[in-house]
Amino acid sequence: MSNDTTAAGPAGPAAAPDTAPPDGPDLAVRDPDPGLYNEDLAPLPRAKRSWGAFEIFNVWTNDIQSLFGYTLAATLFISSGLNGWAVFAGIVLSGLIVMVLCDLVGRPSVKYGVPYAVLARASMGVRGTQFPTLIRGVTAMFWYGAQTYFASTAVALLITALFGPGPEGTFLGLSAVGWTAYIVVAVFQLALFGKGMSWIGTFLNWAGPAVYAVMGALMAAIWVMAGGDLLSELGTVFAGSGEPEGGTVAAFSAVVGTMTAYFAAVVVNYGDFSRFVRTERSMRIGNLLGLPVSLAVFSFLTLVITAGTSVLYGEALTNPADIVDRVDNVWLTVVAALTFFVATVGINLVANFVPPAYGLANLMPSRISARTGGVITAAVGFVIGALWVAFIEDVGISAFVDTLGAVLAPLYGIIVADLYLIRRGRLNLDALYSAAPDGEYHYSKGWNTRAMAAFLLASVFSVTALWTPALTDWSGFTWLVGALLGGALHVLFMRARRTPAPAARS
Repeated sequence: MSNDTTAAGPAGPAAAPDTAPPDGPDLAVRDPDPGLYNEDLAPLPRAKRSWGAFEIFNVWTNDIQSLFGYTLAATLFISSGLNGWAVFAGIVLSGLIVMVLCDLVGRPSVKYGVPYAVLARASMGVRGTQFPTLIRGVTAMFWYGAQTYFASTAVALLITALFGPGPEGTFLGLSAVGWTAYIVVAVFQLALFGKGMSWIGTFLNWAGPAVYAVMGALMAAIWVMAGGDLLSELGTVFAGSGEPEGGTVAAFSAVVGTMTAYFAAVVVNYGDFSRFVRTERSMRIGNLLGLPVSLAVFSFLTLVITAGTSVLYGEALTNPADIVDRVDNVWLTVVAALTFFVATVGINLVANFVPPAYGLANLMPSRISARTGGVITAAVGFVIGALWVAFIEDVGISAFVDTLGAVLAPLYGIIVADLYLIRRGRLNLDALYSAAPDGEYHYSKGWNTRAMAAFLLASVFSVTALWTPALTDWSGFTWLVGALLGGALHVLFMRARRTPAPAARS
């Protein structure tokens, strides 16, 4: 990702008025501090934004269409104990919740053109923002490496189907085909990332619809093979299996909480994507279509395919790779492998590459660009993915990164509460890039100690709740509660500090 990533592709048509005048606020920063500013972190002028509702729709579509996302949705239908309508409603409700959260945190990035790392400076301080953005970056780096390995398994499946299994023997748990596939995926991703956000947007726009087309074809094929028995199996799923363990309310809440938590990481740094959108209206439409609507379509396809496998194979298969493994068809294997590859690279783009690229650039803007941050992310991720099978997968790394995610939850609440309840939706753009001691967001040596106190206290709660066995059924809501607590504590602590009115150009 190069320094010209702020352009996000060719300039689109003039934006219609929504929350700002047609040309938006004056986005040119006066006299920025070199330690807080580079071309990647600078406000993106509206004339250089090319994303509309379709691009935002595909950000979420690619986030939904991962192998894990498919397995999660299928498992909820099969094992939650609820009837299919309740599970379906819970999944759609989670999409509505995430949509509202993203509409709130995405709006200032549309208005001012700033990424998440810069937006967080208003509440955390121009230096204090480095701590939470670094945590977000570290979390993403781990998952970037893991998802790179998962994507390589799809490529390995493709190579094996076309050319055979290759030489025997393994190194660090990977065969020769496995290593070949892993290197191919790593190089492909790095090359794509190096082209900048315009190419990323193009890939997402192509990948999202393509995966849905393949899923639709797979559903149709399974429906034809299963015949009338499929409708009977669907009726069984929608009828449910009686009263779920723990009660209907708890089971429904678990579905909503689990699906909401699935999107939590992207919600925090959603501004990294919304800043490329021409208008707030486009962002809202994209969020609506990409979250509750796309989730409804994805869940329906997942349900039908899962029910079909139950008819065809005598058991409900929730892992797409297991479905392909049961079908002895080379071309189906090839198409499915390419689909898995595209879907996994898509979520890696959205959730695991952009956050650390911008987060690392925020640490030392005068020395680290988003391109450099991306290279660092790819290098660290390559090591993690290469060691995944041999070491990391067995040491409980998922619990580690889930804990880091819980730590980040209060940051969302602090950013949103600070913006809407304290600053009434207005920011001083110049002050976001100023290290002057009298700057509005300088606080104490660049750190807002009140916000940090709220962040640390709420994070302790989030992590404790995550690791408390008695709260396991409600663990999906840990993120939401942590965000609410962080926001509430921030407002409470900031009431003692008189916040100056933003400058006129905000």
